[in-house]
Amino acid sequence: MSKLFRLLCVLSSMFAVAHAETWPSHLIRATIPFGAGSATDVVPRLVFDRLAAELGQSIVVENRTGAGGTLGTAMVAKADPDGYSVLAHSSALTIAPAIFPDLPFDASRDLSGALMIGSSANVMIVPASRPWKTVQDFIADAKAKPGSISFGSVGIGSAVHISAEKFRLAAGIEATHVPYRGGAEVIADLIAGRVDFYFCPLATALPLIHAGQVRALLVSTPKRVADLPDVPAPPEIGLKNADSAIWFAMFMPAKTPRDIISKFHDAGVKVLSEPAMQASLKQLGVEVLPMSPEEIDDLVKRETAANMEVIKAAGIKQ
Repeated sequence: MSKLFRLLCVLSSMFAVAHAETWPSHLIRATIPFGAGSATDVVPRLVFDRLAAELGQSIVVENRTGAGGTLGTAMVAKADPDGYSVLAHSSALTIAPAIFPDLPFDASRDLSGALMIGSSANVMIVPASRPWKTVQDFIADAKAKPGSISFGSVGIGSAVHISAEKFRLAAGIEATHVPYRGGAEVIADLIAGRVDFYFCPLATALPLIHAGQVRALLVSTPKRVADLPDVPAPPEIGLKNADSAIWFAMFMPAKTPRDIISKFHDAGVKVLSEPAMQASLKQLGVEVLPMSPEEIDDLVKRETAANMEVIKAAGIKQ
């Protein structure tokens, strides 16, 4: 039996190597678990276009929305691990387990990191009509008037929601969460003064800031961002555990042969190193973030555990 088992292992290994050598031999299906036009849709599509050319095979991209991005994610997590199913996701992947406790998948067990695209910041913006000039002014006013502050998000458990909750907890203030269907609705109400702050994706926030419609008080990243050099990051003002960069990455089913993941990763790194690609991503507020597949897996595990604590502390429920 032991000889037979060893033989089967050898044959399986030989098949995996042969499969990896010929991969990709036909089109690849990529799933985005959020709607068209969202950051998690726009950013990966930009990369997929070039990646298809680099791999020499078509990549068909499909939006499979629903249940906070978990439906499309589950589909890829349970797909055949043959290298022809890819998931494009964001840091929202590490939030879902705390919001949806009965998920049919475990991201850290059922998915393997394949390519990190990059990271971006959320920006805490407030109406230009409000008197707050600094985040310290805002915090002082919120503490002086408990229960008077509200903030918008694009849904319970969204990345912008978590950014706001991490800030609120670190600053020790009360604030009422007002979820909206989309970012455009949040921004309209923010400018009108119907909500007091919003952690808006950088690319969306910049035109509003430059037009004087809103004021930027804080970025969500550990350090300041080049596009807003005068806006502080949480650690600078003594806010601990308040930073929350948004990242965009690609995944494959966990049992996909490592040689295939390596091929995919190497092709993606080559695409992301192109100056034109980096310039296009920068216009979307995304900085390329070099990271190995193993480092992506570690990031998912760490952030999932950290977000569990934040969501528990904030009392967030779906």
